[in-house]
Amino acid sequence: MTIVSSSVRRGLVATLLTATVTAAGFLGATSTAAAAPSTTDLSCKGQGVDSSAKIRYGTEKFIKAPISKIWRLQTDIARWPSWQAPVTTAKRLDHGPLRAGSAFVWTTPAPPTPTTPATVLTITSTVQQARHNTCLRWTGPAIGTGLKIDKGTHVWNFVPVRGGTLVRTEETWNGAQVEADTALSTTMLGMGLEAWLNDLKAAAEHLSCG
Repeated sequence: MTIVSSSVRRGLVATLLTATVTAAGFLGATSTAAAAPSTTDLSCKGQGVDSSAKIRYGTEKFIKAPISKIWRLQTDIARWPSWQAPVTTAKRLDHGPLRAGSAFVWTTPAPPTPTTPATVLTITSTVQQARHNTCLRWTGPAIGTGLKIDKGTHVWNFVPVRGGTLVRTEETWNGAQVEADTALSTTMLGMGLEAWLNDLKAAAEHLSCG
């Protein structure tokens, strides 16, 4: 699942899970990355997002930090709230390195929309595929008072490029409630994913300078 940015981001779960991938235009300082691949149809160990989902968004960003630091931030779930303000709590349900079968529960406030009330979403994510320093794919529902995303599928790819790492992500949402307004839901998902990447970039580059 994902989360939203600044004011709006403070609650719109952008990531039902699964960590999503878009537009070639959001690469940021990507001049150091040569011919980045398409930001759609990402996969981890051959598995991607739900290709039949009505709500889908992907994006990517160049981060001036080694993959090892970015991977550490992204997989240390319990510390997400320390660098992502929209994540209010995060707890692993197992121990050890994040791997296939690992699960975690996290919460984020969701502001009101024309069709749903303000609420706090509880997201239960299960890692389906993982390859160290390379990719992650997790899925799961997000549930709050008056708001439910039946299933989110989130894929992350980490690609070494000159001067740092290209982080690429793509996510889909399924569920009657969010599908009632696919344009709004897609916008919210996109805002959350862009915000997540911005926070990840800021945290990773700060660590690299330390």
